[in-house]
Amino acid sequence: MQAAPWPVLNKIAAACRAALGRKLTGIYVHGSIAFGCFNWDKSDIDLIVVTEEEPGQAEKEGLLARLLGLEADCPPKGVEMSVVLRKYCRPFHYPTPFELHYSAAHREKYQMDPASYCREMHGTDRDLAAHFTVIRAVGVTLCGTDKAAVFGEVPGEQYLDSIRRDVLEAAGAIETAPVYAVLNLCRVLAYTRDGLVLSKEAGAGWGLKNLPGRFRPLVEQARACYAGGGGFAADAGCLHGFAAYMLARIAGGSA
Repeated sequence: MQAAPWPVLNKIAAACRAALGRKLTGIYVHGSIAFGCFNWDKSDIDLIVVTEEEPGQAEKEGLLARLLGLEADCPPKGVEMSVVLRKYCRPFHYPTPFELHYSAAHREKYQMDPASYCREMHGTDRDLAAHFTVIRAVGVTLCGTDKAAVFGEVPGEQYLDSIRRDVLEAAGAIETAPVYAVLNLCRVLAYTRDGLVLSKEAGAGWGLKNLPGRFRPLVEQARACYAGGGGFAADAGCLHGFAAYMLARIAGGSA
């Protein structure tokens, strides 16, 4: 665990205030920073930016230009940010509309045509149910209105639908992203069975206590790799067997 990257977080807050002005409600941190397990080399900075009104085209372009200007100050995995209107946060809307989204995965597309990217990058995102749940539980109000006044309760069935969709995608790619898939499967089953909202790291701890012993080496290896302790090596059969076991329990609500 490393300290939250406050210098760059404060720069991001200043960039958002400069770009959005009076429309900005607040900026809210979720993900590894909120859970207290941030790792500079392996974590990104996860943010929800809430606005009172829809940002205009110039404001969107200005916001992303400012954020990309801070990339040298950010961790290698960069920033993942969604801009959401306050009216969709409380009461909660699902799937949740967003006005703009950006992450390192979209950098190339953005740089090809920033204006088109900012104009077209909007829609709905079921992942926001999970992000809002984390914000309500452990999230950080980086600036603006306190999170308790902004985010309404996310119904359990909508949160579960959100994380189940995410984990199905992860399980399908378990050979290419095994650490993410193994840890995510653990934390989703922890919620399904025990109602716990956990980080990937804490999900691994839950898995080690609650899953059959034959899975311990796999979970321990994923946790160590996530913490920065070397590479990950497991055969495809073992990975797919673990995924099948976990998905069956997630569907049935037991371990």
